[in-house]
Amino acid sequence: MPSFLTDEQTALTTEIAEFLTARGEKVAVAESSAGGLISAALLSVPGASRYYSGGGVVYTLASRTQLAGVPAEDYANYRGTTPELLASLLDTMRERLGSDWCVGESGLAGPGAGRNGAPAGRVAIGVSGPIARTELLETGIDDRAANMVEFTTRSLRLLRDAIVEANG
Repeated sequence: MPSFLTDEQTALTTEIAEFLTARGEKVAVAESSAGGLISAALLSVPGASRYYSGGGVVYTLASRTQLAGVPAEDYANYRGTTPELLASLLDTMRERLGSDWCVGESGLAGPGAGRNGAPAGRVAIGVSGPIARTELLETGIDDRAANMVEFTTRSLRLLRDAIVEANG
């Protein structure tokens, strides 16, 4: 696997690819502060076109409204990452791309990124599909790149766990 992935990310993406391919399902990605790392991880597995339907880095309001089709009014009183806004984004992206699943995150990766005092490392991660869930967490990390990697790992882990639970 590519050297840009951690060992855990390699194991997770391999597992996810096997599960989705066996079930004939597709996944979409809507990521913000991970900057495309979730998609890159999923696409690193040979044969990714069998299970990856597309995605977007929806880092700005413009990208969320234009690429993902989320109404701008949903963000009218935006004061940082919330699980509810992320769930709406994931549902919209999953429907637009005709996917069975959508995984993503929206967070604050680096110092100075916080809104209203929110710390770097705060992120909502989630999955939409047969199993839907979101969670808000804080990594406690101030380093932007380290948070991007952690957001990716946590998102992949949540997707894998949801797929396993749905297959249960």
